[in-house]
Amino acid sequence: MIWTCYANKSSLLTVPLLSCRWLAKQACDSLARNTVREIRHLKRADGPAAVLAIGTANPPNRLSQEEYVEYYFRVTKSQHLTDLKRKFKLICDRTATAKRFFHHTQELLDAHPRFFDGGQDRLEIAAAVAPELAASAATKAIAKWGRPATDITHLILSTNSCALSPGVDLRLASLLGLGSSVVRTLLQLTGCSGGSASLRLAKDIAENNCGARVLVACVELSVAALRGPEENYPHTLISQAIFSDGAGAVIVGADAVHPLERPLFEMVSASQTVIPDTDRVAVIKTGEGGIYHQLFMQELAPIATHNIERCISDELKQLGIDAQWNDLFWAVHPGVTALLDSIDLALMLDPGKLAASRTVLREYGNMLSATVIFVLDEQRRRMEEDGEEGVWGVMLGFGPGFTIETMVLHATTNLKQNHARM
Repeated sequence: MIWTCYANKSSLLTVPLLSCRWLAKQACDSLARNTVREIRHLKRADGPAAVLAIGTANPPNRLSQEEYVEYYFRVTKSQHLTDLKRKFKLICDRTATAKRFFHHTQELLDAHPRFFDGGQDRLEIAAAVAPELAASAATKAIAKWGRPATDITHLILSTNSCALSPGVDLRLASLLGLGSSVVRTLLQLTGCSGGSASLRLAKDIAENNCGARVLVACVELSVAALRGPEENYPHTLISQAIFSDGAGAVIVGADAVHPLERPLFEMVSASQTVIPDTDRVAVIKTGEGGIYHQLFMQELAPIATHNIERCISDELKQLGIDAQWNDLFWAVHPGVTALLDSIDLALMLDPGKLAASRTVLREYGNMLSATVIFVLDEQRRRMEEDGEEGVWGVMLGFGPGFTIETMVLHATTNLKQNHARM
């Protein structure tokens, strides 16, 4: 160590030079750290992220599940496959779906004679239509939100129908008139969990960026996976029997601007769990013939029900929330009715606890990532208009991986106040 001596008339003061430099550096580092902490604090929101508005949309072409059996074998020119047609009808009857919505019609398919020959027509159709359908749902959400679209700072778009870049998000931003500085995130081929994953990401963005307003949009078009029945490939029949078209949009933000903004559900915590050795039970992939779904439905339901109790318990425990399953309200991606039946049984839920999920499955079918937004909107309606009780709730999404998305929700007083005024 180097020592430097300073002398005056009364004393000799000895100071270690390197120690002085070390102290000065520590002081500068401390000032820098304080500044970074202050900046970080100023950039973050004070309160939790919340759902501020919800919008949904479907194409105009609606078919009952019974009508779809005939429609599907007619448009695919497969009416001679009578055995497969009987199997397909049995699958459709077990879905508990009454009707589904589709962009594709027989006229559209007839206009593309190579559609079922493995051409790229289906992907091009989906890419052209998806932005408009997403914009329809987003426009409704923005109108309910009450602020201009230009106030949106972030856009998250999820789709299993279009795997391309530039993607649907860019076209959607243009249709809505969003600013060029909007931060875009595109999630593709995340399966049914895409809606929940998008909302989890929106929560993180809103809480870590003061004043951020995040538009989540999920859009799905089954035309991208539409193909004829194959005798040696039963997964085709399953996917054709359950999936339908729709779009859902949610505005997410923290520190609501009162009275203009009206939070509906506070997004308290969110997590993702991947169950080991289950990556084969739900697969989505692209090919020359569009999007392919491979689903092992008999395995999916047991895997989900054997693991959701732990996922929910872990989430509630870390929050210090002591609640029975029947004390909660539920926004569960329905998938298929067998999944909801298994969850009911595993958690011993009271009748009607999964009513929002069952209603959406019956009235719209499985719209992949958009479905959970429809369920959340139906749960909002039941609490806002019908006076259904509930303070704490759980939203669940399921997807390839096998992945379970869990979010704890808190219903705001706005829902109850609105019902009281009616």
